[in-house]
Amino acid sequence: MRRAPERYGGHVCIVVQNLPVPFDRRVWLECQALRDAGYQVSVVCPKGKGDPGHEVLDGVHLHKYAAFPPITRKIMFLAEYAWSILATFVHLVRVWRRQPFGVVQVCNPPDVLWVATLPFQLVFGVRLVYDQHDLCPELYLSRFTGAAGFPHRALQVAERITYRLATHVVSTNDSYRRVALERGGKRPSDVTVVRTGPDPERMRRGAPDDSLRRGHDFLLVYLGVMGPQDGVDHALRAMHDIVHVHGRTDIALTLIGDGDAGADLRRLAADLNLGGHVDFTGRAPDETVARLLSTADIGLSPDPRNALNDVSTMNKTMEYMAFELPVVAFDLVETRVSALDAAAYAEPNRDDHFAEIVLELLADEIRRKEMGEAGRRRVEDVLAWRNQTSSYVHVYDRLTGR
Repeated sequence: MRRAPERYGGHVCIVVQNLPVPFDRRVWLECQALRDAGYQVSVVCPKGKGDPGHEVLDGVHLHKYAAFPPITRKIMFLAEYAWSILATFVHLVRVWRRQPFGVVQVCNPPDVLWVATLPFQLVFGVRLVYDQHDLCPELYLSRFTGAAGFPHRALQVAERITYRLATHVVSTNDSYRRVALERGGKRPSDVTVVRTGPDPERMRRGAPDDSLRRGHDFLLVYLGVMGPQDGVDHALRAMHDIVHVHGRTDIALTLIGDGDAGADLRRLAADLNLGGHVDFTGRAPDETVARLLSTADIGLSPDPRNALNDVSTMNKTMEYMAFELPVVAFDLVETRVSALDAAAYAEPNRDDHFAEIVLELLADEIRRKEMGEAGRRRVEDVLAWRNQTSSYVHVYDRLTGR
């Protein structure tokens, strides 16, 4: 009897727990790439606000379960993991009954979703692709400083098992690929780098909307998830320096997105007396994001240096570049790889220096324009998703024998 990849290789099921799809831009780009290559694609993921349990979007079947509440304590990770495993398995069974699949892709975090996919591997021979978005042991340490212990060791074990079960690993950059080879013990031929590049045709600077400046002369913008490790608190403290130390009341900051730290960040903004200068939009539709990025003067990437961020690729940085926005970021290894001269770099984790770099850049319009143009060229020539799709699809063509 032929194994599932040969019998059902035309159908791929992607499992993601961290974000709903299509809000998870990387996963949605992957879905579209596989669909365009002739694969049938299903997704199992949590619901976003108002999402139905099942829908077909642009030919992709989205199967969604109720999302777990935001995590505020370590013990809640266990409950979240248990819920995500159970909900994922139930929906995988539903997908299989509708149409069997030959390959299942798990996207971390977390690294426990193999528990839900393992029965399909053992019983039907389904192959596993591990799309490693984050290094979960390092992610845990970045959220809970000094918390190394049993939870951290358990995450290391879960990651090691996922590597072992995966037929192929997809890494977001060369730093992650090196981890898969050294820590995961994978062969070089079984690890492929697929960067999360933006789509330059869809993401391009349009006409500015000055009403979005809210009466200010300059607009800074942050786009992305708001977790404890994402550094939005650094952006707010830098904004406090800009407004209350340097006296620049002509500058506004708009924060697009949400996450586990969203409520705390809103309280922090109030505590720092930034009410008239900072606006939280929450998760916004693409049209609103495009208008804000087309209006803003600088995009902020305030991710602090730690074991995770230093080797991680920040999607928001590349999206700023697609919209010809100069970037201010802390000086991290992979951020430099992505942005090169399109970013100005502050000393890691120093909010006062971050604020100074922002002010220097706002004072130099010519430099901002040059940086924006350099970023756009790098996106089009190197980072664009269209330059990544062939490598990604080839993984599946190889596994299914197409």
